[in-house]
Amino acid sequence: MAKREIAVQRLGLVRYADALELQRGLVEERKAGRIPDTLLLLQHPHVVTIGVRKGGAANIVASPARLRELAVEVFETGRGGDVTYHGPGQLVGYPILDLRPDRQDVHRYVRDLEEVMIRVCADHGLVAGRIQGLTGAWVGGDKIGAIGVRISRWITSHGFAFNVNTDLEYFRLIVPCGISDRGVTSLAKLTGRMHSLTDVEDRFLQHFVDVFEREVAGPVGVKATPVS
Repeated sequence: MAKREIAVQRLGLVRYADALELQRGLVEERKAGRIPDTLLLLQHPHVVTIGVRKGGAANIVASPARLRELAVEVFETGRGGDVTYHGPGQLVGYPILDLRPDRQDVHRYVRDLEEVMIRVCADHGLVAGRIQGLTGAWVGGDKIGAIGVRISRWITSHGFAFNVNTDLEYFRLIVPCGISDRGVTSLAKLTGRMHSLTDVEDRFLQHFVDVFEREVAGPVGVKATPVS
């Protein structure tokens, strides 16, 4: 059976509000069957996002004044999960997929996103894995990749965030994902060097299409999106 096509957009640095608006439009287009499955790969300026889990806002430990000082925006969003941080040097992926007819399993979808991140870690000589009862990709007791998804009529949005060259100090502004007894890490911290985001995106795309059994539709769209 032929693999389904997926369109890929590599967008550069995009404000979180703009990415939300883009996702909403793509979800409606995918529901209507006017576009194929789509994967957005991008970075965000400094932002803290709050998921639908009750009490997430309480896990922002920095004061509003401190957040303003650091130019960190705060958004309540419709994804699953708790509070997290996004910023430059972190690769964010937003898959807009129709999971019908053969992948209508939320747990499998999350495990597949984890598998993509685990494989990217392996490409860089790191052994990542899962922790029972928690989501994401972990190296030892530290999270390197977070997941927060939304699924509406089996169309996915939101997705994953993988720390490449991320400034981990910003995670001190929050209790990441509401988990106080574990840490966060990055590819740069674990390997002792900075990495090309483009190269890491290439790895993600390769493993994403393998895990999700897709093939890229046409040339990969690349757009440098200015931050206003």
